[in-house]
Amino acid sequence: MVKTVDAETPAAVGLLERLVDINSGTMNLAGVVRVKDVLQPQIEALGFTVRWNPMGKLDGRAGDLVAEHPCPMGPGKCGKRLLLIGHMDTVFDANSPFQKYEIVPGTDGRVATGPGTGDMKGGLVVMLDALRAMKAAGVLKDTEIRIVLSGDEEDAARPISISRKDMIDAAKHSDVALEFEDAFRDGGLDGKDAVRIGRRSSITWHLETSGKSGHSSVVFGDKLGYGAIYELARIVDQFRTQLREPGLTYSVGLVLGGETAVLDSEKTGGTATGKANVIPPTALAVGDIRTLNEGQTARVKKAMEEIVSKHLPLTDAHISFDEAYPSMAVTPGSEALLAKLQQVNATLGYAPEEVTDPAVGGAGDIAFVAPYVSGLVGVGAMGTGAHAVGEVVYLDSIPKQAKRMALLMYRLSEEK
Repeated sequence: MVKTVDAETPAAVGLLERLVDINSGTMNLAGVVRVKDVLQPQIEALGFTVRWNPMGKLDGRAGDLVAEHPCPMGPGKCGKRLLLIGHMDTVFDANSPFQKYEIVPGTDGRVATGPGTGDMKGGLVVMLDALRAMKAAGVLKDTEIRIVLSGDEEDAARPISISRKDMIDAAKHSDVALEFEDAFRDGGLDGKDAVRIGRRSSITWHLETSGKSGHSSVVFGDKLGYGAIYELARIVDQFRTQLREPGLTYSVGLVLGGETAVLDSEKTGGTATGKANVIPPTALAVGDIRTLNEGQTARVKKAMEEIVSKHLPLTDAHISFDEAYPSMAVTPGSEALLAKLQQVNATLGYAPEEVTDPAVGGAGDIAFVAPYVSGLVGVGAMGTGAHAVGEVVYLDSIPKQAKRMALLMYRLSEEK
């Protein structure tokens, strides 16, 4: 397997360039489909049955690529049932100025830049490279593997029950999940490789406050009270002072208030009107919450609702929460899987990988399958600058990660 990965590295890097040069921003549905069209025959050549589940009519996204490699001896008789997950979209839309794969000057060919090089087209290449190595060694045939690649990880469509159905259904028939998202290398290009076994949630909240309007000369009085903006300020300041706990962050991303306050259709901006001498009757804020586990999520939501309910005189307020990316808590199962990965590192002569704090990095699709299977977070290519113009991938991480994953998947398939 190691020899195969080494021999295939130039082709793997060539595939990465081909994928990166296809714009597949989440809402560029045709671009996501083009990425699918490149991947599908390569996965089929490995012996998988592949189907495309389009979702345009359901949720305005491109769809999911789903592949299955059944155990020839029957379900559950090829060791651990593996689920490999990833995504084909990027955050860079069709009009982005960041469109092409390039080698970064001055890096001796070791670093490449381009949209999705790390997040996560490099991970797609790692996955294919590892599976090819297993096939060349004659061990892929005796595995039970499912692959689900979403077309909207960067902006998951609602309802989640539709957009993540393929992934969740596959998880219910699997034992282990490997998420081929971008991985970390602490210290940069020549730093220490790292992996994660947990992810925080990503939850958006919406706060609306209201109050009586009138001349500002009687603000705080018995007839008009405090107005909507003071009520909103009370709430967000009490969030700041009363909610803090380890692993939790919460942010206010947008505030509007005045005589009128209206969000735009994308909820990324809006308009407000008002006068200095008028008590504002309306205000709103939008923010997010990041939690380590679902218990923390429930506790924080309840605390926020309690703060909101304690109104200033003659005001009112309401908070709501969007359907969200859940958290992936660190569990004994994920810790055991990490131990197996470290054994793989020892076999390959690699140093043990660092374990990155779940508080570092964003949410991801693996959290949707975490209730059903243990998993590793971010076993794809390593780099830096994800989601920003100038994103890079460390090209040496592609064969290194492919060797790790080929050997890990092989060993898992040998377990009872």
